[in-house]
Amino acid sequence: MRVGINAHLLSFSGTYRQAGLSRYIDELLFQIPGEAPDLDFTGYIGNVQPPASVRNRVPDNLILKHGVLPTRRAPVRIAWEQTSLPIAAARSHLDLLHCPVNIRPLVSPCPTLITVHDLIFLRSPQSFHSAKRFYLATMTGWSARHSRHIIAVSHATRRDIIELLHVDPRRVTTVHNGVGEQFKPAVSTQKEEFRREQGIAGRVILYVGTLEPRKNLPLLLKAFAQLVEDPQFSDVTLYVGGSKGWYYDEVFATAERLNLTQSERVRFMGRVPDAELSLWYNIATVFAYPSMYEGFGLPALEAMSCGTPVITSNTSALPEVVGNAGLLLDPHDEAAWTASLRSLLLDDTKRAALSEQARRQAGKFSWQRSAQETVAVYRMYLRESRGGAFGKRRER
Repeated sequence: MRVGINAHLLSFSGTYRQAGLSRYIDELLFQIPGEAPDLDFTGYIGNVQPPASVRNRVPDNLILKHGVLPTRRAPVRIAWEQTSLPIAAARSHLDLLHCPVNIRPLVSPCPTLITVHDLIFLRSPQSFHSAKRFYLATMTGWSARHSRHIIAVSHATRRDIIELLHVDPRRVTTVHNGVGEQFKPAVSTQKEEFRREQGIAGRVILYVGTLEPRKNLPLLLKAFAQLVEDPQFSDVTLYVGGSKGWYYDEVFATAERLNLTQSERVRFMGRVPDAELSLWYNIATVFAYPSMYEGFGLPALEAMSCGTPVITSNTSALPEVVGNAGLLLDPHDEAAWTASLRSLLLDDTKRAALSEQARRQAGKFSWQRSAQETVAVYRMYLRESRGGAFGKRRER
């Protein structure tokens, strides 16, 4: 039996696209074949040659098929998904096509599954350009109604799919994201060496994520600014890691207005290289993630897996991921964020307790488990296909 995975949003570019969605596809593409050695997989990737570190991970039952079009550009990728992908699926004689980012082709030669990560374009439409919002809302809704099954990355996203897209609950299965094995506590010598390399002497508040409106960074900047004048926090710096997404001007304007960039109390790092990310989590005194809406919340989970105390929002999927192992706050309550940052930075005992709880909570999530549960969904529909339920029928 042959399963195809649309991996054209797998990015090697070092931009904001190589964030949560790309990480999900990366783990899906290379973990799943090992959990189903009896199945043959085809991964459809873009026209950029992956580095050797990626090519060396390809298992025997996975074939990577390169595109010829520059699908890094959204209009080109959309055209490819709707025209070339169905043709490629037919040529590969797929029994099942998994589209792991919300949208499937309008016409497919085989049954399709989709993964829906979030419905932020419906929950917070003002955060998107009108054309992008219209496309995502229209095509995600259509794809959800016309796919054989839907995978949601959290119970919160599953609830949104059922409520906002009016999908039968029996057609939606939650498969949580995992956390990479590289995210673990580092030894003291590693952390000290990394601090020297980065020129870091004091305490660190860390944020990692794309710079876009729903991430709510202006609130974190304002909360942090309340601590800056206090001598107890003269050694604390806020490090912001993440590529520019869209509508990010307010982030930099807020930092300038609060004199945080001029005083170098806030450092904007851009995208953090994968090789350094675990160490950044490890050297952080506190990880702060004030996002107003998350379909899952990978950065919070990665920080917890490294044993870093987490302060995050009490909305969407974040309480589901963080549980009781972090501080959950109203993402609109600036005073609460200032008070919680102050409390954690001053209380070594509290940070140590949260660190231990965070590691235990993060241990509940793994990409291997995600792969196993995704394969279980595949098998449910492949059994139907083998039985002739829809194996040769053109799906519309």
